[in-house]
Amino acid sequence: MSKGKEFLGSEFKWGIAISATQNEGASGTDGKSPSIWDTFSARRNKIKNHSNPSIATNFYHRYREDIDLIEKLNFSNFRFSLAWTRILPEGTGKVNQKGIDYYHRVIDYCLEKQLEPWITLYHWDLPQILEDKGGWTSRDVVNWFSEYAEKCSLAFGDKVKNWLVMNEPMGFTSLGYFTGMHAPGKRGLRNFLKAAHHTALSQAAGGRILRKNMTGSNIGNGFSCSVIEPSDNQPKNIQAAVRTDALMNRLFLEPALGMGYPVKDLPVLKKMEKYIRPGDTDNLSFDFDFTGIQYYYRIVARHSYWMPWIHAVQVPAKKRNVPVSQLNLEIYPEGIYTMLHYFNNYPQIKKLLVTENGVCFEDHITSDNRVNDTDRIAYFKATLDQILHAKNDGIPVDGFFAWTLTDNFEWSEGYMPRFGLIYTDYSTQQRIIKDSGYWFRDLLAD
Repeated sequence: MSKGKEFLGSEFKWGIAISATQNEGASGTDGKSPSIWDTFSARRNKIKNHSNPSIATNFYHRYREDIDLIEKLNFSNFRFSLAWTRILPEGTGKVNQKGIDYYHRVIDYCLEKQLEPWITLYHWDLPQILEDKGGWTSRDVVNWFSEYAEKCSLAFGDKVKNWLVMNEPMGFTSLGYFTGMHAPGKRGLRNFLKAAHHTALSQAAGGRILRKNMTGSNIGNGFSCSVIEPSDNQPKNIQAAVRTDALMNRLFLEPALGMGYPVKDLPVLKKMEKYIRPGDTDNLSFDFDFTGIQYYYRIVARHSYWMPWIHAVQVPAKKRNVPVSQLNLEIYPEGIYTMLHYFNNYPQIKKLLVTENGVCFEDHITSDNRVNDTDRIAYFKATLDQILHAKNDGIPVDGFFAWTLTDNFEWSEGYMPRFGLIYTDYSTQQRIIKDSGYWFRDLLAD
């Protein structure tokens, strides 16, 4: 493979991403209040190995070291999220100046290192004090989130021009308010539909606030996506795949594009009408400057009478005899080409960025203090070849952000899955650059 700037162009943005909950640690430090993940991880048997994010990778205290590593790996863009609970410990109201000052230090050090900061406003860490009032199931959350967006954009908008309003709204609403697998652990269709509608309103409201408060801004959203295929050509399985696609790929994207919810292909969404108020339909849309796609795996769906509302289930990757990651998800780098075309088929989308992509393996340190993760290198090579293929087809894909810098707290999976380009020894917090990190360093060298 040729040098990164040669094969994808000099203007292509190369970046790496982390999130506050997964990396910062320092829970309770400098005025930070508990988030839903602090509370959820304290509940018995919710996180594997009884892990919690109270320390994580200690990015809060080690941000200079980690930003130096980003510079060493030759990335020029750094995506990180703000912790709502550091900015507004009460969820709303008084700003915590120590939180504001901390993020200014992070931003300033990025700029000192000529590293372009990309801020994600919300990466799954709702203040627990707001969850106690209903969280994303409460209509008030639109106002709470709007206030948060207002204060963050006014605080940092003179230094940071690249913003993502939310990270994977489908992820935190479905896992947090439908299956209960993630914080805050709520279940059921009623909770999910309310949370989904209020989230869709908030992603657009946040975009409008960012644009109002900043000139020359570049505003987007990070949408999770998967290639969805039927298990075979039987009509019932084809329709199961259509419903799965409407849920997984379209539920939050299409309202933002002014198309409303995909009710025709997912009829259960008709139940959402009871939560839609006059004016909501217009307020769901926002003209994002870019659309971030976050791709990890393919889903093969089949019909299931026993699965309520969607009547579809995933065929596990292990049963399909395909390569799998440490999380038993299919390794399918070809899918990013499919999804770039999929998103580009929406004429409302101006440009695309891959704002997350990566793979986890059970990495080990060798006797000479190396992590020889050849499978991860092969994955990224294949993925970037697919992005080049899409770019050569005329797809306006402007950048790629690898997930992630260091191994970190992987939500309900705890610290077991390792996605990082840098190995984290959690007992000592030592960082060891993996071979994949060195591969990116060489790829992105001038």
